[in-house]
Amino acid sequence: MNTEHIKLGLKENWKQFTILVIVNAFVGGMIGMERSIFPKFAEVEFGIASKTAILSFITAFGITKAITNYFAGKLANRFGRKNLLLFGWFVALPIPFILMNAETWNWVIFANILLGISQGLTWSSTVVMKIDLVGEKDRGLAMGLNEFAGYFAVGIVAFLSGYVANKYGITPYPFYIGVGISIIGFLLTLFFVKDTRLHTQKESLTDNTKQLDNVFMETTFKNKTLSSVTQAGLINNLNDGMIWGLLPIVLLSLHYNTENIGIITAIYPTVWGIGQLFTGKMSDIYSKKAMLFWGMLLQGIAIIFLPFSHSFIMLASISAVLGLGTALVYPTFLAAIAEATSPKQRAESIGTFRLWRDLGYAFGAVISGITADLFGVDYAIFLIGGLTIVSSIIIKFRMPETIKITKNCIEVDEVKKVIQQNRKVQIIDVRSKEEFEQAHIPNAINIVITELKDQIKDFDKECLFVTACGKGGGRSSDAAKLLNDLGYNANWLCGGTNKWLDIK
Repeated sequence: MNTEHIKLGLKENWKQFTILVIVNAFVGGMIGMERSIFPKFAEVEFGIASKTAILSFITAFGITKAITNYFAGKLANRFGRKNLLLFGWFVALPIPFILMNAETWNWVIFANILLGISQGLTWSSTVVMKIDLVGEKDRGLAMGLNEFAGYFAVGIVAFLSGYVANKYGITPYPFYIGVGISIIGFLLTLFFVKDTRLHTQKESLTDNTKQLDNVFMETTFKNKTLSSVTQAGLINNLNDGMIWGLLPIVLLSLHYNTENIGIITAIYPTVWGIGQLFTGKMSDIYSKKAMLFWGMLLQGIAIIFLPFSHSFIMLASISAVLGLGTALVYPTFLAAIAEATSPKQRAESIGTFRLWRDLGYAFGAVISGITADLFGVDYAIFLIGGLTIVSSIIIKFRMPETIKITKNCIEVDEVKKVIQQNRKVQIIDVRSKEEFEQAHIPNAINIVITELKDQIKDFDKECLFVTACGKGGGRSSDAAKLLNDLGYNANWLCGGTNKWLDIK
């Protein structure tokens, strides 16, 4: 496919990017519908008091969403981002109707399985599409805007559902909010969202990020950057699952009404959401490792202080600090994954990360639910807070500062493919004039490596430069490094001129 007309960048794609931000706000709103009312919903409508049983809906949601996330990356590459997003909204349509008409708790579990599938498809699609649109420069900002929209909506809808439940009853009125959200989200996607696969192909033509041998294993265990980010993502959602399930229970035990519970539980995702307007851009400028370390540490400290707090002001403050810590890490997770992977593997790597991250919901619900039933809610909170602090220490000592690992060289076949697709590419032969005249690659220009710095300043920075010498790896490697240091997209040719011309 011809990608000549495709441009990467937030400014160049602002209209489509804005639509996707709005769509993701509706995606987040579907979670917010449940956020503040479910413990009371379980107790009033179904007579369920067990913490483990109440948190079972989060377990079902987390496992389903995690598995869906993993396959979403592969499905997005195969069927297209927009189609996946549209199908995710289709799955969401019956959820509020099931909840308002549920006769047993099993129907609630089933609704949250559907919610997990829907969230896995819709949120993953909007994440990948925004990364596709903006290219390398503004990934952090893009993820900050994406996650802001989603989690700000979580907070707003959590407050609204708590307010409506307090005024009109726990069911069915809060779930009418979900009916409107799912219908509008579906229609916005159907009529206004465009697929972004061509943007991925455009970036792939000039990207020199080293490809992973096994995306799942590297993202989960082997690659120090990806695996460090993945474990932190899992722990982040583990503590979020605990907060989702146990914070309303703690507030009920302190005799707060549903409106005040809605306010306190909404502060956390609201600060989390708004904060990402700033932390997303920060992750493009400052150390991603430092932001992840401090964000996880802040979360852990805030959680540990939770059992010692009883006043509205103190609980609201802890909720805000927890939101700030999460805001520091959430867009940074995705920006780091995107930077560490090639465009061709990015959707799959993000899918693997989101698999483990959202399994954290299930682990958090199970661990905190069982611990709370056996030893009390306070012990469950201390355990989750401690695990969060341990996660920050892993980031500190395992994750390297340099995230992007580039290929040592670019293969002859890759360069020929780029040229066939009419992309801007210039081969520079850095040998002496005599060597160049003996044999050289067609359309290559000859600039001796010692003269390269002076002559390259007039060249187009949007072009891919490929440096070549005789066998590759000597002068051509030094030349590529020089160009990269000067801000050009350059790589040296594997096997050099000899391999291109098949000279033995």
